[in-house]
Amino acid sequence: MHDTLSTGTDIFRDSVATITREGKRNFIYPKKPKGKLYNKRTLFSIVYLVVFFTLPFLKYQHRPLLMLNIIERKFILFGMVFWPQDFFIFGIGMLTFIVFVIVFTVAFGRIFCGWACPQTIFMEMLFRKIEYWIDGDASQQKLLQKSGWTTTKIWKRSLKATSFFTASFVIANFFLAYLIGMDQLLADISSPAENTGTLIALIGFTMVFFAVYWWFREQACIVVCPYGRLQGVLLDKKSIVVAYDYNRGEPRGKLSRNSNPKTSKGHDCKCSDCKGDGCKNALDKMAAVVPVAISAGDCIDCKACVRVCPTGIDIRNGTQLECINCTACIDACDAIMTGVNKPTGLIRYASEESLQYGKPLRFTGRLKAYVAVLSALIVLLATLLITRTDLDARLMRTAGMTYTSLSDGRVSNLYNLKVANKTYKDISIHLKLENMAGEIQLISDTNPVIRKNDYTTLQFFVKLSRNELKGWKTPVIIGLYDSVKKIKSVTATFIGPEIYN
Repeated sequence: MHDTLSTGTDIFRDSVATITREGKRNFIYPKKPKGKLYNKRTLFSIVYLVVFFTLPFLKYQHRPLLMLNIIERKFILFGMVFWPQDFFIFGIGMLTFIVFVIVFTVAFGRIFCGWACPQTIFMEMLFRKIEYWIDGDASQQKLLQKSGWTTTKIWKRSLKATSFFTASFVIANFFLAYLIGMDQLLADISSPAENTGTLIALIGFTMVFFAVYWWFREQACIVVCPYGRLQGVLLDKKSIVVAYDYNRGEPRGKLSRNSNPKTSKGHDCKCSDCKGDGCKNALDKMAAVVPVAISAGDCIDCKACVRVCPTGIDIRNGTQLECINCTACIDACDAIMTGVNKPTGLIRYASEESLQYGKPLRFTGRLKAYVAVLSALIVLLATLLITRTDLDARLMRTAGMTYTSLSDGRVSNLYNLKVANKTYKDISIHLKLENMAGEIQLISDTNPVIRKNDYTTLQFFVKLSRNELKGWKTPVIIGLYDSVKKIKSVTATFIGPEIYN
């Protein structure tokens, strides 16, 4: 990948912007972004947040549409109930999702992080907006940070902390609703003294979210998130990422006030910093530390792309671990290019190969292999979901017991049948031997009822005539029937006395 062409060094890769040389935390104060892509991200985030805060209230047949109850090992995905017996299906689904993310990353880079990751959505589109509203833009935030504890600072810090904690508390409630269900959550918080577990979990989640968005912030993406670390493995020169067109931009340098007729007095510059007397103020702000007469490339070294970056990187150094593809630098650069009458797109979505050779994205062998694996997983997952039955049953002989010889000459075995009802209605079942004549005697109810979304264990004897036995081990097939039809069959081994010819 392209490294810092202007300095010829890649020292920036030896550190991250959020940590000083002394190893202390360096807080990032990104300038408030604006532009077409930011507006699109905002609209997408609104839809995203509406779905997030609405989904826990949606139900299908009196059950949550989505619930991931890890404690009770009960998962509901779009109305389908998954019990521990279905964990392999859930695992295949998660594996399919991971492979999908890998395929998407190989082709389009880390776009998920900038547009759809919950951490980014909440940080940039909720908490950061609250921060801009209370503390002001980046320059005002820095001044407030350096100022003493005046009445204004105390008021703003108190309001910001209260707002952040309230938002964290709301998010924690909905996060917990995805784990235990909204109905259960509302019932628990209505009597917190009797549900201390839920209360402790709620307080814990609130404090974690508050700590992340108040202090930890972008380090969740840089330090903690494993997906960011995988970029070096997943990305190649054909991946589409947010990239700086160094062929067009270099060598960069300060733009002279008189070098462009659009920047003289009476100009038609659209720069947001323009005061009507030429772009001197704007260009002074955008000037590099080392002055250059006139840039031969389109990059005027204004550092607008750096100032808006939420992770504090310089995208002109090439693809970096910290980049989350949020596109804030694209909007910032396009605004500057428009202001100095140059073409937009100096920073844009592109691949390293397209920047170097002008080649479009190709369906490479590596991408084909990932797609083939993803397709196989999707087919497997679809097959498992289609063939999944409403009643899951597992039949086992009772441990530690062999057979019992009865007074009428027959032989009996004791079995345990674990049955899980995955439907939204109670099912009354009865058992029947399928492959031979014999008797099934339930220890408890004659026709047990399996409650909806519940499971139970049945114990029963299977009694067979000695003539039915095939030897020491005889396979038996037992059918499970409801009042209308056969639901499924289960198999087991019947242990009997050894038969000698």
